[in-house]
Amino acid sequence: MDSLEEKTLHSEMLFKGNIIELQVDEVELPNGEHSKREIIKHPGAVAIIPFSADGSMYLVEQFRKPLEKTIIEIPAGKMEEGEEPIITAKRELEEETGFQSDDFTYLTSFYTSPGFANELLHIFVARDLRKVEKPLNQDADEFLNLVKVTPDEAEQLMQQQLIHDAKTMYAMEYWKLLLLMEENA
Repeated sequence: MDSLEEKTLHSEMLFKGNIIELQVDEVELPNGEHSKREIIKHPGAVAIIPFSADGSMYLVEQFRKPLEKTIIEIPAGKMEEGEEPIITAKRELEEETGFQSDDFTYLTSFYTSPGFANELLHIFVARDLRKVEKPLNQDADEFLNLVKVTPDEAEQLMQQQLIHDAKTMYAMEYWKLLLLMEENA
């Protein structure tokens, strides 16, 4: 087929919440047939890989209701409308960990679940962390524990499926590559 594009024939907003919107689109497929697409609209998010001076990484432990369990993740948060990703990264690092940094490096961006959502996640590395005396408050419905891990401890948490989400697994692979490059330098 020359074109794989699906033409939207009709779009219906079913739900508009604080974080997401749910819409159902009726589409015309490349072969002329019709189908429905359930789509989650998301404003985008940022995740931070925060390295401590001793080479460890700071993570957050948080209960995730869709999973009905607690997992350990890199700090992350939703972008506000019109907000630049670096601003979100600085805010979320401080809110979730109590640290600030002037040393942020943009790493990459990727769509988290393109089959049904448009969420674009931007990943930054933060170094030269400094503890903030009075950090920004966490969101009112956000309860976190700060967890500092070494590479070996992170590997154990992955084996236990306590680190089990895509952004944090990406961060762990990035960390492994950094360590491998340091070994071979």
